[in-house]
Amino acid sequence: MSIKNIRLEVMQFLENKVDGFVDQYLIPVEKIWQPSDFLPNSESDTFFEEVKELREIAKDLPYDFWVAMVGDTITEEALPTYESWLMEVEGVDNVERNGWSKWVRQWTGEENRHGDLLNKYLYLSGRVNMREVEITTQHLINDGFDIGTGRDPYKNFVYTSFQELATYVSHNRVSQLAKNYGDNKLSKMCKMIAGDEMRHHLAYSEFVNQIFKVDPSEMMLAFNYMMKQKIVMPAHFLRESGQKISTAFEQFSDSAQRIGVYTASDYVEIMQKLIEKWEIDKIGGLTDEAEKARDYLMKLPARMAKISERLIIPEDSYIFKWVEPAVVR
Repeated sequence: MSIKNIRLEVMQFLENKVDGFVDQYLIPVEKIWQPSDFLPNSESDTFFEEVKELREIAKDLPYDFWVAMVGDTITEEALPTYESWLMEVEGVDNVERNGWSKWVRQWTGEENRHGDLLNKYLYLSGRVNMREVEITTQHLINDGFDIGTGRDPYKNFVYTSFQELATYVSHNRVSQLAKNYGDNKLSKMCKMIAGDEMRHHLAYSEFVNQIFKVDPSEMMLAFNYMMKQKIVMPAHFLRESGQKISTAFEQFSDSAQRIGVYTASDYVEIMQKLIEKWEIDKIGGLTDEAEKARDYLMKLPARMAKISERLIIPEDSYIFKWVEPAVVR
């Protein structure tokens, strides 16, 4: 049997558990928070006062903070790309509306709230050039992305396990920074988003854990493949108006590292957490090739940590079209 057919068989086997995963890791629409729960109520007589207060507090937030916020928002807003990508994974059947496609749709529904909330906050803050943000978002959706997984569910679930934890780290750090700057409402918004990301990380990492139980060698090789080629961030093709693909991502990443929202050290820590979560050192019944992959994975975080220590982040901020220069502090 081919590797592709084995993967499909494993996905069909695990599909019997998907309803349980939905109940455990996702929240019914009627019970989960919505963006309007945290934003000024446009139906209220106090709406303009609430917006004025939001804008006053926003004035004190520094430039790199706004860049990180915009980058996070655009990443969340590019959700159509992520849903369409996951719908193409082997074993996800949207035509027959199987269990996996049900998961992808409901996961998408939860994730969609994040961009809605952050986008409206940015719009109301008055600190961001929304048209430029909207252009970048449309470019990112138009350009799509290639995360190096193909239609392989094993590789895709490694990617989502890693990426959901990375977005948890990013949103949680922004929440902490917002609180430090006195913006308690924004802090709560980002904390709620971070909570969703952690739940989703726990789900995808459990999918990988289940696959390790039934196809350990191939799952090990898929994990090794993704770590060797490095996890590409969803916003890797980020660009502003008039730019070519990928030109803005490095500067955005520099801003995020300068204020500690997401750093090279975080990347290494996430890798280590996944190795520990899946108990890579204890998995048995591996082929010789998978054993070599395990050895490589166990040593990789230490190697990557040494590389991250040598990284030099520019001190000066790149001026994006998203954030007005007057906001630089």
